[in-house]
Amino acid sequence: MTSWSLTARVSVLFAAVLTAVLLGLGGLVSWSLDRHFRDMDRHELEGKLALVRNLLAKADSPATMDDVPRELDDALVGHEGLSITLVDGDGAKWFASRGLDHPAAFLNAHKEAGLATWRENGRGYRCLQAPVQSGSGRMFSAAIVLDISHHMHFLDGLRRTLAAAIALAALLGAGLGWLAVHAGLRPLRRITKWAAGLSASHLYERLPETGLPSEIGTLATAFNAMLARLDESFRRLSEFSSDIAHELRTPVSNLMTQTQVALSRARTAEEYREILQSSAEEYERLARMIGDMLFLAKADNRLIVPNCAMIDLAGEVRDLIEFYGILADERGIRLEVAGAAGINGDRLMLRRALSNLLSNAIRHCPDTGAVTVRLEQNADAIGITVENPGAIPAKNLPRLFDRFYTADQVRRPGGEGVGLGLAIVKSIVEVHGGMVAAESSDGLVRFMVRLPAGDLTHCPD
Repeated sequence: MTSWSLTARVSVLFAAVLTAVLLGLGGLVSWSLDRHFRDMDRHELEGKLALVRNLLAKADSPATMDDVPRELDDALVGHEGLSITLVDGDGAKWFASRGLDHPAAFLNAHKEAGLATWRENGRGYRCLQAPVQSGSGRMFSAAIVLDISHHMHFLDGLRRTLAAAIALAALLGAGLGWLAVHAGLRPLRRITKWAAGLSASHLYERLPETGLPSEIGTLATAFNAMLARLDESFRRLSEFSSDIAHELRTPVSNLMTQTQVALSRARTAEEYREILQSSAEEYERLARMIGDMLFLAKADNRLIVPNCAMIDLAGEVRDLIEFYGILADERGIRLEVAGAAGINGDRLMLRRALSNLLSNAIRHCPDTGAVTVRLEQNADAIGITVENPGAIPAKNLPRLFDRFYTADQVRRPGGEGVGLGLAIVKSIVEVHGGMVAAESSDGLVRFMVRLPAGDLTHCPD
């Protein structure tokens, strides 16, 4: 089924609204004129009824009653289309205007007093019927009929003219509406044409946001914002792919070199054992990297569902301090924890995030320095701060949580400095409905995690 274009829809809607308005206006004009003519006719009929009553009121004897028909005929001189009929109490016609027989037919069908309108033999009539009394007390039913054919012909012609005018106005409205909408949508067509030529290599281009109607200007602004996000995503994806290739190339190259060297000549069992141990370390590095990348891919696609339980964060931090204690002691680094907090979350994921933050702080802490973990909890949120002596340039802070990004841009052997640890921290915190940030000031580097407290929406029912 072919759908109508926006221009056609708006044009038809405009024509329909215009037709409805004109029909309402035409109906109001027709009703107003009809009511005006009705009031005019009522006024004229009531004047003749008053005349009839006055003449009959003066007829208080047989002689004067005999003069009433003549006086009524004289009163109707010059009033073509107006007739009077008087019917006595026995239903006999006592007087009827000469040359007109429709009042009798009307009286046979309408016995009630009041104003009535009808058509007969292609002509229109309006009648005022009321009881009248002579001066001698004799009762009559008076019917005063006015020929209103010229009024009806005028109203019929007006209605036909209005119908034709409304039909013509609807057609003109649809055509002019189409032209107006077509011209008004020209900026939208330009945007569509521009978007049709858009490709991944031109995501840096932007739509002009000036000189556009407000509605389309808002669309252009939203479209440019979307392009900015896509451009950033493509850039990060390109960097991510490049970093993956770089990080995977090093261990693969090491493995290939070690294998080629081992195969170049015969080796002793001890030499083969050393080569295999070195290869195992590279395999472990590859396995950790692949596992971290898989975790981040699942987090990006919202495939990670926390297994929530109440966790003592202070206890988890103390366990990690004990785990990293030997490494810290070798460099004279003190590991400290202050405060306490409990949260409903996934223990393994949060422990992994805390471990990454703590190992990152130890790795960048100067010898004989101190790494401090502070825990805070209130009714609304839980705060975790990991700080160590050092400094990070302000330009590097926004990218610390990007994948494969290291502030010193140095790739360390042994799996350190790959740049996935903080990215994993950010993913875990966001899965738990929180946020993480970093700052560097007063000779200290701080990583601050804020998690919501109470019943968390990230936990499955």
